[in-house]
Amino acid sequence: MRPAVPDALPEQDAWAGHKQFVTVGDLDIAYVEISGTEPALLLVHGFTDTSRGFSLLAPHLAGRRLIMPDLRGHGASQAGKSWGIADFADDIAGLIQSLRLDRPVVVGHSLGAMVAIALAGRHKDLIGGLVVLAGTLKPDFAPDHPLVAGVQALRDPISPADPFYAWWHACRPGVPPAFLAGLAQDASAMPSARWRAILEEIRRADLTDAARAVRARTLIVAGACDPLFGEVHQQALLRALPEAAFVRAETCGHNPHWEDPALVANAIIEAFEA
Repeated sequence: MRPAVPDALPEQDAWAGHKQFVTVGDLDIAYVEISGTEPALLLVHGFTDTSRGFSLLAPHLAGRRLIMPDLRGHGASQAGKSWGIADFADDIAGLIQSLRLDRPVVVGHSLGAMVAIALAGRHKDLIGGLVVLAGTLKPDFAPDHPLVAGVQALRDPISPADPFYAWWHACRPGVPPAFLAGLAQDASAMPSARWRAILEEIRRADLTDAARAVRARTLIVAGACDPLFGEVHQQALLRALPEAAFVRAETCGHNPHWEDPALVANAIIEAFEA
């Protein structure tokens, strides 16, 4: 029997205790579920984050069923042996099938946005909508990019107080320190070799063809101050997804769902409940 579904969002220090598990292929995938109306919103986090990454957005989506998994190799999910975008996408497809979700709207952030695009292209019949949040089709990080250099410099055991997090989790003032501390704690549990392996998969990815195969209603949300996937990346997304609605979060960087969760939630609600 599955654990009882919480009817309110867990506090940051209690987040891990609310995770449930489903077996997808040969991996146990962890997720947090909040009960509510259908269709479900399936929220897919970014690189080194976990389901916790949506804990600030979730209250603004109150009343809707939320499924927030940990990607393989992140959080409480098993790691597996490979971490390609297609691996993540197939895991999410398996999760949808295992939980018998009826065409959920898939909301992906950063790496999760790439996974969501791949999912929408590979498994068209499983999803009812797509939200690309701070996403890209082709990251194109140069060897001297701050993310690449910062990840290369990490050494085990990674400290949650490592100065790298000041850059990696940078956002505008007002994001709760307990939330950011929880994210750093979660990310630090990943061995540095896994950070590097997943980042290399991200760097090699090109989702242009997958995006052109998307048939679901799509919303793109971008932070105007995003240091990773700025205007050039957003224009490429719009060319590949010409029917997509577009919302620019003018005061946000790479993490609009942390910096202005009300704006992101309202954009999702308007796009898929109009």
